[in-house]
Amino acid sequence: MRHARSALAAAVLSAATFAFLAVVPAPAEGVDAPSVEWGRHVAIMAGCHDCHTAGYAESEGRIDPAAALTGSPVGFQGPWGTTYPSNLRLFAAEYDEDQFVDRMRQLRSRPPMPWFNLAAFDERDLRSLHRYILSLGEPGRPAPAYVPPNEDPTSPYVVFAPPIMPASRPAN
Repeated sequence: MRHARSALAAAVLSAATFAFLAVVPAPAEGVDAPSVEWGRHVAIMAGCHDCHTAGYAESEGRIDPAAALTGSPVGFQGPWGTTYPSNLRLFAAEYDEDQFVDRMRQLRSRPPMPWFNLAAFDERDLRSLHRYILSLGEPGRPAPAYVPPNEDPTSPYVVFAPPIMPASRPAN
């Protein structure tokens, strides 16, 4: 059941990510070096802003530079507890570029963060993402802390709980 809930959460986030694919122009072809612009593209395509930028989905994909990747006060609650999209500016600021690449390759986190998708990022993607995040400016404040299961969060949250399926009925 836990895997089904995690899969549901990942499916919801993936669907949100692909909703913006048609409107995101790719940087010029043939550009192989890591860059801030490629990092911006990666952040949009990978759906980083979907959760880590408060108000992004409601703005129809417009990025508010002041809020970009600073986390969100709205959490996601499920059997794992309540998690909040972290402030990626604070996260990235803890690491130099090489350390960031290594950390992202080793990252394991609670749902609904699809950390397993990071395996699809190549080194250029990760280096560019780090550069983009750092280019956004002052890191700001941390997002709310994780709240364990059976404890009440003090800020808004979305409940990720699939409906309970009725027991299978015997064939007539």
